[in-house]
Amino acid sequence: MSDQFGYPPDREKRNAARAKALQALLIEKGVITGDTVETVLGYFETKMGPFNGAKVVARAWVDSGFKDRLVADTPAAIAELDFPTGMAGAEGEHMKAVANGPDVHNLIICTLCSCYPWPVLGLPPYWYKDPTFRSRAAREPRAVLSEFGVNVPPDVLIKVWDSSAQIRWFVVPERPAGTEGMSEEQLAALVTPEAMMGVALAKAA
Repeated sequence: MSDQFGYPPDREKRNAARAKALQALLIEKGVITGDTVETVLGYFETKMGPFNGAKVVARAWVDSGFKDRLVADTPAAIAELDFPTGMAGAEGEHMKAVANGPDVHNLIICTLCSCYPWPVLGLPPYWYKDPTFRSRAAREPRAVLSEFGVNVPPDVLIKVWDSSAQIRWFVVPERPAGTEGMSEEQLAALVTPEAMMGVALAKAA
């Protein structure tokens, strides 16, 4: 990733300290209990996250009919799969998938803040929220993608999709070459959150 979106090495530590202080204050005021935060974090670590998105993408790779339905009506297509209750809620409202292809590459940003489809991508990374990334990706997506190591050919159209509370986008990346005969589980292992954001390609087999 470009140094443009780098952060001081102690940023995690400082932010964790702030979060702990806020948590202690909310507990003291009776707004939450001592177990509330751990329960929410555990939910997004075990039930909602990029492992769900990887399964969705893998199914789209092996089933063209599902892929068409996913792009046409994302929540309805996702509901066909065996996922935990809550895929359509908790930051998953109005999810919408777009598919990469030979002639188009999709990039997901949020110019306002950090709207993100948590149930399929997990929690957003720091750089996704960064004002520099948000503004530059909207103005010069090809240059930003190049800094991420994704060199999109000049004849391939780049589409930038702006997530919001109304629509939370994610990308179905192109299936890597040489993956014929792989199971859905094996294919899912090739899908990263970055690929579903459009700032990376699916891993090679």
